[in-house]
Formats: sequence, C-alpha cells, structure tokens
Amino acid sequence: MGWKPRSTLFPWLSVSKMPGVTVKDVNQQEFVRALAAFLKKSGKLKVPDWVDLVKLGKHKELAPSDENWFYIRAASTVRHLYLRGGAGVGSMTKIYGSRKRNGVCPAHYSVGSKNVARKVLQALELLKMIEKDPNGGRRLTSQGTRDLDRIAGQVAAANKKSV
Repeated sequence: MGWKPRSTLFPWLSVSKMPGVTVKDVNQQEFVRALAAFLKKSGKLKVPDWVDLVKLGKHKELAPSDENWFYIRAASTVRHLYLRGGAGVGSMTKIYGSRKRNGVCPAHYSVGSKNVARKVLQALELLKMIEKDPNGGRRLTSQGTRDLDRIAGQVAAANKKSV
C-alpha cells in the first residue's frame, strides 16, 4: 500500500514521493535573487576590484545602481547556462545587450560588455559550477546543476509557505 501505480498499463512504475523542483519550475526573478544571495553568502565568488567603476555595456548611460550587481549577473548567467548549455562569452554579450539610444539618430542594437561576461564566467569556473564545453562555450557541471535545483526547491518551498 506504500506505492501507487503510475498507470494501469505499467503498474511496476511507481510515482515518486518527492516531487522534483527544477529551475524551470520557479519564478526566474525570485530564483536569481536567491542564487545571488547564496553566492554572496558563500563568499567564494571572486569579485573584481573594478565592479564599482564599470558600465555593463556601451548602450548603458549609467553604472548599475545595485552594489551587488556582480552576484546578480553571475546568478543570471548560471540560470541561462542551465536553460541552454554551450553558451560562451559572445552569446552572453548578445543576451545582455540592448538598444543604444543615439540622441536624434535612430536607435540600434548594441551588445553587452565582453569583459564583464568573461569575468563572470571565469569566476563561476573557479567555483566549479560551470566548465568548458568541448563543443564550445560553457556548460554546467553536475555539482552546479545540483546546487541550482536545491536553491530552486528552497524558493518553491518559500513560495508554498507564503501562499
């Protein structure tokens, strides 16, 4: 009586008792904030010295207003790699690019900062969350996937308590 059959056609397949929560199942904004807090609390992410002096692309007019922007960018990058592995520096610049306002001239698309994308990926490699993909770009390690799913489970549990 401890297990329920998944179907009558294949009764030996049982329904697992613990529903698995992945990154795809939770709100992306809440997940990125929770992962950024985890990265900051762990203290292992190597933050460059120039983080308070830099813009995130030539299309930006101002530097980021949040002082923890490097942790948030790292969390967002890891989430993107979870969803689509094999992404490198060039694809991260396209993801974080935006419209450049040219005054009275027409606006055009502009890519994000390559240096920021490269430093974020290098910092995440030092944490062993991502690794270089033999086909090009970077991909998540098994430890990185496990950490992200665990944090997604915590976010889902927090949402379940608040509802």
